[in-house]
Amino acid sequence: MKVLIIINDPPYGTERSYNGLRLAGALARREDVEVRMFLFGDSVGCAVANQKVPDGYYHLDRMVVSVIRHGGKIGLCGTCMDARAISEEMLVEGAQRSTLEESADWTLWADKVVSF
Repeated sequence: MKVLIIINDPPYGTERSYNGLRLAGALARREDVEVRMFLFGDSVGCAVANQKVPDGYYHLDRMVVSVIRHGGKIGLCGTCMDARAISEEMLVEGAQRSTLEESADWTLWADKVVSF
């Protein structure tokens, strides 16, 4: 099974990105499931490394790393990164700057597409 998860919401302030990453992590840990995640808009902030959050609060950057560690691929909209002054050097290792064309390719690749 090939699953694409698309996230649009900011990293913090709502729980949509958090829940999308939770789902991606759970799927990535399963055998016979390939996971790709594409981050659009404010959600590109989820993949910024070394986030400082209050004690007891979830770290979305660590969740992104977990998805990658379990074989998932993470693509970020390059235009969205530019609009938020996020450079590739700021990203967690394994997350990659991407394009709308790649998101279209990943959509056609997927058996299922889930959007948050």
